[in-house]
Amino acid sequence: MSKPWKRRFDGLELLLLLVFVGVIGWKVGVSRAPPATASWELEPLASRYGPAKESEHGEEWIIRDFFKDRRDGFFVDVGANDYKIGSNTYYLDAVLGWSGIAIEPQRDFAAGYAAHRPRTRFRPFFVSDQSNKEAKMYVLGKNSLVTSGNKEFTATFGNDAKEVSAPTITLNDLLDSEKVPAIDFMTIDIELWEPKALAGFDIERFKPAFVCIEAHPEVRQQILDYFALHDYSLVGRYLRADTQNLYFTPRS
Repeated sequence: MSKPWKRRFDGLELLLLLVFVGVIGWKVGVSRAPPATASWELEPLASRYGPAKESEHGEEWIIRDFFKDRRDGFFVDVGANDYKIGSNTYYLDAVLGWSGIAIEPQRDFAAGYAAHRPRTRFRPFFVSDQSNKEAKMYVLGKNSLVTSGNKEFTATFGNDAKEVSAPTITLNDLLDSEKVPAIDFMTIDIELWEPKALAGFDIERFKPAFVCIEAHPEVRQQILDYFALHDYSLVGRYLRADTQNLYFTPRS
């Protein structure tokens, strides 16, 4: 349902965003190495929750910091990939006893979740703005973390991408079929397809308490607009601790 236009940011959020955009440059490389981060913002998290982590960057430390190592929550992991390597939700499940849903169209990862993460339901779908379609995605042979519905995006990381088909589903349809009433934590990392996933998600109904979403420059403004429209605030204290993702929480 369409909504009346709302302001995009309040003053503090706009200031934080300008600092983030002006100071931190985004760089895309084959290794997916992050740009330089402000060590004085990341080091306290690493000191308290590290040095080990399974997430690709500082996501695991930030998630633990936000929830203060709370136990027994519920998560939704969109673009979950491997059950452990690079996972934003492995620690929540394996150590803190959370349960959740891992949504990943690459079926090869299902066995790892079944063997090592029985509290997590693995669902092999391509999350988009429509259900019951067939999507084409492009998987980099040497790095399965680089998987996108955008062929050109995948090609920027290497020339060995293979085309794979997967059934689409909206988040609304999947969460309804799984009888999910509410979400504590949601993470979305689907390589430029984030706006499509958000278009099929009724965030007011499921009201995730904390959202981590990858925000490449090509789609960053769309992501910011979506959350502002739906009364979510950008969490400023994590902006420079993790320059790959944006973090949001409900204003209320």
